[in-house]
Amino acid sequence: MTTPALLPLSGRRLPPLNLGASAFPHHRATLRLSEKFILLLILSAFITLCFGAFFFLPDSSKHKRFDLGLEDVLIPHVDTSKGGKNPGGFLIHGQGHDEHRHREEEERLRNKIRADHEKALEEAKEKLKKSRDEIQAEIQTEKNKVVQELKKKDSKPLPPVPLPNLIGINSGEPADPDIREKRNKIKEMMKHAWDNYKQYGWGHNELKPIARKGHSTNIFGNSQMGATIVDALDTLYIMGLHDEFREGQEWIDKNLDFSVNSEVSVFEVNIRFIGGLLAAYYLSGQEVFKIKAVQLAGKLLPAFNTPTGIPWAMVNLKSGVGRNWGWASAGSSILAEFGTLHMEFVHLSYLTGEPVYYNKVMHIRKLLQKMDRPNGLYPNYLNPRTGRWGQHHTSVGGLGDSFYEYLLKAWLMSDKMDTEARKMYDDAIEAIEKHLIRKSSGGLTFIGEWKNGHLERKMGHLTCFAGGMFALGADGSRDDKAGHYLQLGAEIAHTCHESYDRTTLKLGPEAFKFDGGVEAVAVRQNEKYYILRPEVIETYWYMWRFTHDPKYRQWGWEATQSLASFSCPSCGTECQDCCIVDQRNTCKIKSSSAVQHTSGLEFQLYKGETEKSTCRRWKCGEKAAARRVYKMKSTVPKDEQLTSIAESVVAFLVSRMSIPHLLRMTMYSRAFSLLKL
Repeated sequence: MTTPALLPLSGRRLPPLNLGASAFPHHRATLRLSEKFILLLILSAFITLCFGAFFFLPDSSKHKRFDLGLEDVLIPHVDTSKGGKNPGGFLIHGQGHDEHRHREEEERLRNKIRADHEKALEEAKEKLKKSRDEIQAEIQTEKNKVVQELKKKDSKPLPPVPLPNLIGINSGEPADPDIREKRNKIKEMMKHAWDNYKQYGWGHNELKPIARKGHSTNIFGNSQMGATIVDALDTLYIMGLHDEFREGQEWIDKNLDFSVNSEVSVFEVNIRFIGGLLAAYYLSGQEVFKIKAVQLAGKLLPAFNTPTGIPWAMVNLKSGVGRNWGWASAGSSILAEFGTLHMEFVHLSYLTGEPVYYNKVMHIRKLLQKMDRPNGLYPNYLNPRTGRWGQHHTSVGGLGDSFYEYLLKAWLMSDKMDTEARKMYDDAIEAIEKHLIRKSSGGLTFIGEWKNGHLERKMGHLTCFAGGMFALGADGSRDDKAGHYLQLGAEIAHTCHESYDRTTLKLGPEAFKFDGGVEAVAVRQNEKYYILRPEVIETYWYMWRFTHDPKYRQWGWEATQSLASFSCPSCGTECQDCCIVDQRNTCKIKSSSAVQHTSGLEFQLYKGETEKSTCRRWKCGEKAAARRVYKMKSTVPKDEQLTSIAESVVAFLVSRMSIPHLLRMTMYSRAFSLLKL
């Protein structure tokens, strides 16, 4: 058996060819392959020619021309409804009568185009004769017409919602003259801050106190949306500053427009704008606030268009395009941001009768319930594309704080019927107490941060809100541990007070350590500053409400005096870079203006004794506005169940989250609250 050759032909040895006469016979019985191919090409060309001629020869009476659609664009067909004889709606070429009519239509169209061109030239000449101001005025007029049409389209009537009688908002002057004097002082500070904002930054989102001009950070985009005005409304109303409240209402009615090409933070806009507008509506009953809140909520809904339903951190109010912060772990969304939408969105569904808002936030909750949690803790990062956790970093302070707060307040807001939210809160707090809460060698209870299996013994100023949260959640806690959690809240309040008391200015740093011999003091230079955060005074306020221990009022007043001592008298806000160095600690105040939260809590600290019953009807919190307490039939209510409301009125959000331009009034509000009851 011969083995087949594996070498190429060039490598084989071939026998020589015989080129004799016998190699070229005179006759062949078959055609060569190349000859067959040539004949096939000739035959194919002939068939193609005949078939093509059938279609491309001039039109006959039996064949219609195939149009490519261009005649519909350039030459309109005959309108059969106006006397045309062609019922088919198309032109039949090759017929004398139709060809003549076709030429007439074509000539008529050319004349029309020529006339329109000449008219446009004349209009352009007229425009050029006008001044620049006249042209701009005409353009602005057209823009205003478009805006008014959009407003009419967006401002559809909303269903009427019953408003209860709001008890104890402005009543009940304290009997103690010292307490009354302190409360009036805080009210003066609030008005001073508002007046200077009105003078130097009216309509802007924020105020630069040193430069005395308005500005905006990236969380509110580049448009003048009056964030300070909206966020201060509830504090103005609480303090009885009704003239200032009406000023803000008038500006909102005439100027607040969300049809802007601006990228904003979903979280910040929700708690500041939607929260502030809902608060103003529940306090005053003015429909304009409800309408504006609903308009803005519609602009935020595209942020939820992700594969998992977890919203983006940022959204463009005009295009609806969303994205996450570039610094977030693997493009993740932030727990404290997508977890701090529930209260506002549930209220939106109640006010509008539209379940879409409720469904969005409930979807987030259902997704979180299904996910595994390392050590029972919620990491701060969740990828909205994959639905997986990012970096395993858990914090009760920044990036995580208000998620836990909203779980508890969702339960309270439902008149304690949302047991699903309460269970999530209890599970989370048990894991936090087990893995994050420790006691220092000096006896100070603190809440650390969990990073990739390691506990960092550092506590942020933001974390200090947890003292008030533990006290608020004591009632209804598992295993009858109300006393335990009230005590835990008092210990956190004491630790946070120490962080204030151990500084030169008696104002707490951004973060403080518990390493070695260092306790409740800032170590790093980039943590030695104070930006009017209200969380510490918020905890004082809660502890005062639950215990009536006078030390909490005293601590709140100390912070108020420190703020007053280091304020800029001409602009009403904290000085920037007011820095006093001390060997033990350094605290630097740096902020812009502040217009709501801190003042509101300071004010609430000093409410009158006759307003004691009001606290039971109001739910007070760090990041939301006035809310109602609902009696829902189940934890997953149907559409009609959203309209069931109890007699109670939800509390003021006399403080929401701290940001530099809004914080001082927040501090005032909280200190004022300490003096109310």
